[in-house]
Amino acid sequence: MTPTTRQRGHDVFAAIGDPTRRRVLDMLSKSGMAAGDIATHFRVSRPAVSQHLRILRRAKLVGVQKRGREHIYHLNPEPLEEVYDWIEHYKSFWTTKMNALGKYLDRLSTPRGPRRP
Repeated sequence: MTPTTRQRGHDVFAAIGDPTRRRVLDMLSKSGMAAGDIATHFRVSRPAVSQHLRILRRAKLVGVQKRGREHIYHLNPEPLEEVYDWIEHYKSFWTTKMNALGKYLDRLSTPRGPRRP
């Protein structure tokens, strides 16, 4: 069964799949920011940035507080645990592969004695 567009809006993996959204998350990891301030860091329209923020909100990766006329966005890192857990599952695979590569490279760099003509 393929997820509907609405379901994908809640998917953390889909939300972080876009480089613009990952950059927004990086910015918000330092401090909360108004939507207008976030938009100044990108070469896309404000409505496009608003759409990215909407997707991040649906995935619960950002929260928003209204301060006067401004909407202040802040990072909510808890949903990223799902991504961390998924990556952690494959960590042993990469550790095994990197160890095997290291051993192979060590064998290549070890002198094998005098060469015979």
